[in-house]
Amino acid sequence: MLTTAYLPQVGGSELAIKNITDRLPSICFDLITSRFSKNILEYEKMGSVNVYRVGGSFGLSSFLLPKNFFPIAVFFKACQLIRKHGSYDAIHAYQASQAAGGGWLLKWRYPHIPFMVTVQEGKVLNKQSLLIRFFRYLIFRKANAVTVISNYLGQYVRSQNPKIPISIIPNGVDLNKFKQRDNKVDSKTIITVSRLVKKNGVGDLIDAMAVVRNEIPDAKLMIVGDGPLGGSLKLKVKNLNMENSIQFLGEISNDSIPEYLAKADIFVRPSLSEGLGSAFLEAMAAGLPIIGTRVGGIPDFLKDGETGLFCKVADPKDLTEKIVRILKDEQLREKIINNGKALVVQKYDWNIIAIEFREIYNKFSI
Repeated sequence: MLTTAYLPQVGGSELAIKNITDRLPSICFDLITSRFSKNILEYEKMGSVNVYRVGGSFGLSSFLLPKNFFPIAVFFKACQLIRKHGSYDAIHAYQASQAAGGGWLLKWRYPHIPFMVTVQEGKVLNKQSLLIRFFRYLIFRKANAVTVISNYLGQYVRSQNPKIPISIIPNGVDLNKFKQRDNKVDSKTIITVSRLVKKNGVGDLIDAMAVVRNEIPDAKLMIVGDGPLGGSLKLKVKNLNMENSIQFLGEISNDSIPEYLAKADIFVRPSLSEGLGSAFLEAMAAGLPIIGTRVGGIPDFLKDGETGLFCKVADPKDLTEKIVRILKDEQLREKIINNGKALVVQKYDWNIIAIEFREIYNKFSI
């Protein structure tokens, strides 16, 4: 049986890993991740995945350990498992930072084990600190293969190591979760599913809504998500006297997202940066037209006037025009919805993506 050690980034990647491993039951996975609390089990079996959590017994919930010592904790746990059960066929780290740091250490200790990194960061990577970029450079120099979720991230990896094999495998959508809906707009509801941080441009969307409301008085905005800017964004809404038009729904479970998308008519996220943008793909699967910016991995799936509309970065006026255009142009809206659904089915189904990962793992085991 093919065995793979999964090293996910602290606080991220779990959804992607679950969707992939659920669809590859013939592969045995050991997933080594963080243990934020002593109340969380150190080990449990989830499907074909052995989940090992490290750090809780010596202070992972402290201020320093998650970023500075997580790679070391991962390294020692993986070494322990290798001594006990034998070598892995592959080591797969999600995100090229702390988790991949553990993989980098393992590659030094066990050079015969193939080391793969999946890059799905949404930040502007070449603008991060010099130290972070240096360690990421070392990781790419040691990896045997890299997968990226967008062409944008693929270009970045090539700039760090032109010789490394790169596969573009996006994150996907569970199509069974999204119901078919009528393309006709009965309401005027915009939705964004966004962590409330600067890079997602939610403040620009609120400013745009202040103008949209002048032209379409019954337009509403649902904001799904939470984050450090939550307080200031709510204050902005209050100062604009738009509390009856904009609703903050807070953090919603992934399983409940389809329910909220079904209540909306347009999905909007005017991102300043984006690794890919899985929330856009889910909106497309749910039958919503999308509006986004021409940044990061968004151009991989958003073709202007075909599968969505582009708005300018940090330009609420242009965003306003695009929202009003979709709400008023029924023919354009129907075209975008149908094209978007077809694209997601063809390219972004988790079943297709899991097969692509299986093919890479099989190459490692030969």
